[in-house]
Amino acid sequence: MIDTHAHLTDKAFDEDRGQVIARAKEAGIKKIVCVLCEFDERSINIFKELLKEEFIFGAVGVHPHDAKDYEKYKSILLELLRLEKIVGLGEIGLDYHYLYSPKEIQQKVFESQIELAKEKNLPIIVHSREASEDALSIISNSRPKKAVMHCFSGDEKEASTYLDMGFYISFAGPLTFKNATMPKETLKMIPDKRLLLETDCPYLAPQNLRGKRNEPSNIKYIYEEAASLRNTEKEILKKIIEENAAAMFGI
Repeated sequence: MIDTHAHLTDKAFDEDRGQVIARAKEAGIKKIVCVLCEFDERSINIFKELLKEEFIFGAVGVHPHDAKDYEKYKSILLELLRLEKIVGLGEIGLDYHYLYSPKEIQQKVFESQIELAKEKNLPIIVHSREASEDALSIISNSRPKKAVMHCFSGDEKEASTYLDMGFYISFAGPLTFKNATMPKETLKMIPDKRLLLETDCPYLAPQNLRGKRNEPSNIKYIYEEAASLRNTEKEILKKIIEENAAAMFGI
């Protein structure tokens, strides 16, 4: 199995990060994309150490929450993008739920980072929360070369729009929630070649662990749910996700 989006630098893992990584290996996790959105020295140092693990790859980007600080972080971002095992730029995008950064600034920073990804020939990992119309408008105008809609929560119509652009659609723990009717229905219509799965840990633990810290080993529950919904064998799904992760991230 592959976890295409995990926040392993998060403070939630500070006490037992090594054990979390060991459990991931024991659970049969072949590869993890570790996503860095913090630009403090502590997080960056942990990130660099994590990339020394053979099966961990990296992505880095300024999250929409921190868009107001983009100019402060840009030089650090450029330096991190030079690391050997960086396979994506993200997560980037728009978040209108909390509005920690003003909408207009989020939009400009999203556009800037898409252009940066094109310059660096990197795929982007898109975060879109309560901002689907603006996110689609920016993406349609900017046309990134490769992209994944991370932790997708939209409907079939929105998914179809991104699929027509050649994007990947990724599902996380909410897919397993009992009342998650829309993600379950949307998952069923995603073509095999455009599907990815993730934990987004330490957030969004699967249904059987809701309220607890999430971690990469829990991806098995998301694979099981996805396989069941798509009426396919888990082993077949593993192969599909492995091929898609290779196509998207080159891992």
